[in-house]
Amino acid sequence: MAKELTTRAQDYSQWYNDLVLKGSLADYSAVRGCMVIKPYGYALWENMQAALDKMFKDTGHENAYFPLFVPKSLFEAEEKNAEGFAKECAIVTHYRLKTDPNNKGKLMVDPEAKLEEELIVRPTSEAIIWNTYKTWIQSYRDLPILVNQWANVVRWEMRTRLFLRTAEFLWQEGHTAHATKDEAIAETVKMLDVYADFAENWMAMPVIKGVKTESERFAGAEDTYCIEALMQDGKALQAGTSHFLGQNFAKAFDVKFSDKNNTQDYVWATSWGVSTRLIGGLVMTHSDDEGLVLPPRIAPVQVVIVPIFKGDEQKAMIDEKMAVVVASFKAAGIRVKYDNTDNNRPGWKFAEYELKGVPIRIAVGPRDLENNQVELARRDTKEKTAISLDGLTETVAALLLEIQSNLLQRATKYRDDHITSVDTWDDFINVLDNNTGFVLAHWDGTAATEEKIKDQAKATIRCIPLDNPLEVGKCILTGNPSKQRVLFARAY
Repeated sequence: MAKELTTRAQDYSQWYNDLVLKGSLADYSAVRGCMVIKPYGYALWENMQAALDKMFKDTGHENAYFPLFVPKSLFEAEEKNAEGFAKECAIVTHYRLKTDPNNKGKLMVDPEAKLEEELIVRPTSEAIIWNTYKTWIQSYRDLPILVNQWANVVRWEMRTRLFLRTAEFLWQEGHTAHATKDEAIAETVKMLDVYADFAENWMAMPVIKGVKTESERFAGAEDTYCIEALMQDGKALQAGTSHFLGQNFAKAFDVKFSDKNNTQDYVWATSWGVSTRLIGGLVMTHSDDEGLVLPPRIAPVQVVIVPIFKGDEQKAMIDEKMAVVVASFKAAGIRVKYDNTDNNRPGWKFAEYELKGVPIRIAVGPRDLENNQVELARRDTKEKTAISLDGLTETVAALLLEIQSNLLQRATKYRDDHITSVDTWDDFINVLDNNTGFVLAHWDGTAATEEKIKDQAKATIRCIPLDNPLEVGKCILTGNPSKQRVLFARAY
């Protein structure tokens, strides 16, 4: 292997970090709690971004951009939202540095350059956006507003992990305005479905759609819908959220409109977002002890071709033949890399591309060309087979679809095999302690019990699954009556 990795069994957390770092997805930075997304990791994000962006536009949304800074007075306007993010805020108080007269060569904050009003570095953009929407909306003819922005946000985390939790991260945030409650709720559910579609059909990551409990809602929301995924260590990952904000932000920022009867009312709102944390989820859903495993639909490189040659004559012969193959792949929309560099041996390259999760690797030498074939290796199953050069493009295109499907099926089976229904506290703790995934258990519906379970078991209610069947039972902690099971897990 090109780079030794910690195995999942040895140390799952270190295994994850090894894959992110050695798989060239990201690196640590000089800014505590922040990361550098490397070109390979950013190419992965760009593919995810492109797919989601098309899905947003196909559902009628447009992109815009709003300021990074939020005046403190605006941030405070919606009290629940401000309170919910207060502990994570980075604040700008001054706008200039000057040379320190007592320490030559050093800079200090110029005390005379204090801002009249402090600026919050956005942890989320509801405040600045709804203050803007007030100037955009006068009548029902101005509605709906269906806007998304691709941006960065800052949430001052003290304990960080690459992609999963960093002080600054990339995301998209949709912010929509509607004339009716029903229309806003429909938008909230629609975007949840978009996220689930993307997670399952692009990332090959199965998710459970549900609604958060009141304690777990987004600050300032009436309801928070979510998609929850299960990682290979039995922990859950919140992979996306869609919030029905009611009229809370419209009231906070006095955003009213005149309806068809010329009656004034407050606008109804939604917001929804996913972030680069999805890359962390992707790594932990599919990868193995040899490296990353990437679904073909979003892999930066779908196929790598590694020629095996001795001397310039053999290299020229293989290069000429593979140039035709590469052109054919590109014409078919296949993202291909032809690695004919001679600075590393083929075996090193095989291990390197396995580590980076390239779905298909093709090896070709002089003898292969004599037999009109290549050796093809699948990253998902590690199977190797000889494939004819005739119809190779069609064969590879079909195989990429098969790999995509196989990854989803494999991850879905793992998820389904790790959902356990329990009726007692002891069984509940046993499942959690053995990292065996989601737990379906009864809860009496009170915030007090939810908090006690969280404190005692270090597990949270991930969601109340949509279309959850009603089932009479007893709460696992209090024994009080319960109407349904909810989905618990320890989580990232």
